[in-house]
Amino acid sequence: MADIRLEVPAENSVLEVLYDGSELHQQPPSMSEHLTQLARKIDFATDGEEIKEEKKEEEEEEEKQPFQQPHWPLEEVRNKIRQALTEVSVLHDLLAVVKPKPPQYMVLDPVQADPPEPKAYIQFLSLKKSLQAAGTILLNGAERLRTSQAEMGRPGRAAGQDFHIELLRLRQNWRLKKVGSTILGDLSYRSAGSMYRHSGIFEVSKADDGPGGPGILGIGGGGASPVAPQLGPRGIQSSLRVTVPTELTGSAYIFVCIKKDEEDICSAQLTSSDFVSGETHWQQKLEKAQNVLFCKELFSQLAREAVKLTPSIPHLVVGNQITATIFPGIHLLVGLCHSDGKNGQKGGSGGIVPGSSGTGGVVVGGNNHGSTTNMAPTSVMAGASMAGAPGGGLGGLGPSKYKHEHDLEHSLHQLLHRVYHHSFQHPLPHPVYAYMGMSKRRRAAGPEGMDKTQLVNMMKEQTLLEQIIRQVQHNFLRLRTMYVIDQLAAEFKDPLIVSHWNAFNSPTRSCVKINIATQGYDSVLRTKLVIHISERSLKCICRDGKIMTMSFEPQELRNLILCQISQHNMAALQCLARYTGWTVLSSEQNVGTGAIEPLGNASTVMLASPSGNKVIGVHSGPHQRVSVMVSSSPRPDFYPSTVVSGQRWENLGASWQEVRHDRMEGRNFLNKMELLMAALTA
Repeated sequence: MADIRLEVPAENSVLEVLYDGSELHQQPPSMSEHLTQLARKIDFATDGEEIKEEKKEEEEEEEKQPFQQPHWPLEEVRNKIRQALTEVSVLHDLLAVVKPKPPQYMVLDPVQADPPEPKAYIQFLSLKKSLQAAGTILLNGAERLRTSQAEMGRPGRAAGQDFHIELLRLRQNWRLKKVGSTILGDLSYRSAGSMYRHSGIFEVSKADDGPGGPGILGIGGGGASPVAPQLGPRGIQSSLRVTVPTELTGSAYIFVCIKKDEEDICSAQLTSSDFVSGETHWQQKLEKAQNVLFCKELFSQLAREAVKLTPSIPHLVVGNQITATIFPGIHLLVGLCHSDGKNGQKGGSGGIVPGSSGTGGVVVGGNNHGSTTNMAPTSVMAGASMAGAPGGGLGGLGPSKYKHEHDLEHSLHQLLHRVYHHSFQHPLPHPVYAYMGMSKRRRAAGPEGMDKTQLVNMMKEQTLLEQIIRQVQHNFLRLRTMYVIDQLAAEFKDPLIVSHWNAFNSPTRSCVKINIATQGYDSVLRTKLVIHISERSLKCICRDGKIMTMSFEPQELRNLILCQISQHNMAALQCLARYTGWTVLSSEQNVGTGAIEPLGNASTVMLASPSGNKVIGVHSGPHQRVSVMVSSSPRPDFYPSTVVSGQRWENLGASWQEVRHDRMEGRNFLNKMELLMAALTA
């Protein structure tokens, strides 16, 4: 059987026949063009389906054919590997031909796919969406411009009262940060050293954005609404809306009261007197909220310390009230009072009842009658009031000049600020590799260095509650001393008692200088004594240098001053006698005869006239009135007898005669004695 092979003539197809009969042949395609034509004939979309159909047909044929055992078990694997090797070799040869630059034999051209049919509906939707977004941007801009023009023309708003300007002023005094599209601020004292857990976050928004929603704080508008916008200090509407947490709204203060037998002796409160309303300016609103946060932190610190301390009489913490015993029968009450102005008072201290601040009650809600002071945002507003029951003793301090007590006011807002200051301010280490916090006194060595006991005592720090109790004890003892001195000054007009209180005192130490003098005879004699007042004791330094230490009982101070008054009268009378020419025969400070004094001893003075014919005897005691006796010589009742025959015995003093000096003319005791000595001398 012969094989017949047919070959295609190697002639190109005729492209065009000219008029002269010549033919224009088409140039043969290059290898790349020929490959491109072949690639266009392949339908990649239906290729996989045809392969699947071919596989199905092959499987059907195999099912129809009887099973034939392959000659070699790995024959199919070999065939597939050989086919894959062939394809990889062809691809490798193709890349080797195309790789040289510039190409010599073959060039890769991209396959030009048929353009997809345009869909007009999709183009229309995209164009409509783009135009709608652009229109929304333009409408929002126009609305903002319209709102800005309305704000500029509003009569209640001053020129330049812009949102951004007010936001700049807010940022000058408060810490702000932007979280997403929300502006948040911080009211806490963490930057000053506070460890209180409350976040103290407030939210700032524009007043024209509509009603204040829940926002990021999850609370209401905090009293600000479009109906009642926030007003400035002069009634100008503000463009800012500040939203504070609900637990920081309203007004709060720390109420401190010293009680004895259910009577308020003195009280002080750390407070802002007015409540926060919807019309409050944002600056005042933030100050009030920060004051509430400060009061809560202060009370929580005091409550923790009251539980940890173990005094002889344990402190009592019940609800929002702390009770501590400062003296026997005298208690210190510290209460946290918080009111939002809507539901009334929250957390009032139990034993403190509302009332007027004049006779034992203190207003704990609404406006307080005590003095209040508005201070800076980081400061604390404090007020103090003192009430005393009328009557004698220590139950009532009576006079209205004790109505405002500055010591308690100072201690309440300074102690916690001092804790903040010490948490950051540490002395620099010397040398530089030493640890922080060692003071200069602890670093001292040599003869001026401290021993172990002094170092241990120096390292002991008092808690906030202990410092407050010490200051309250000193304040109570100072008020008690002041009351005793003023009561004696009002009771005794002769001699005069003048007290001078030192203005430079510490919270736990004070000093008073007492001058005892007789009116009109100041140059004759002045009796001076100085009293140092501490927490639980008094130290008196007398004129002669004696130092006497007394307890907190007022009767001891009263007895001491009475003794000083008695000694002053006797000493002043002796000085006056020397000026007038009289002779001091005897002077005794402690007389063991006569009526017994309840406390202390009586004193006597014997004076003789210049001629010696008159003798005056004066007897004075701390609790008895002054008695004056006069004796003259020669005796009018002397008669010579067989026993006493000498005439010289008539110069002995006659019997003593009492002088009722209370009916004599004269302004005071020394004036009367001067008139008496002048009359006896004449």
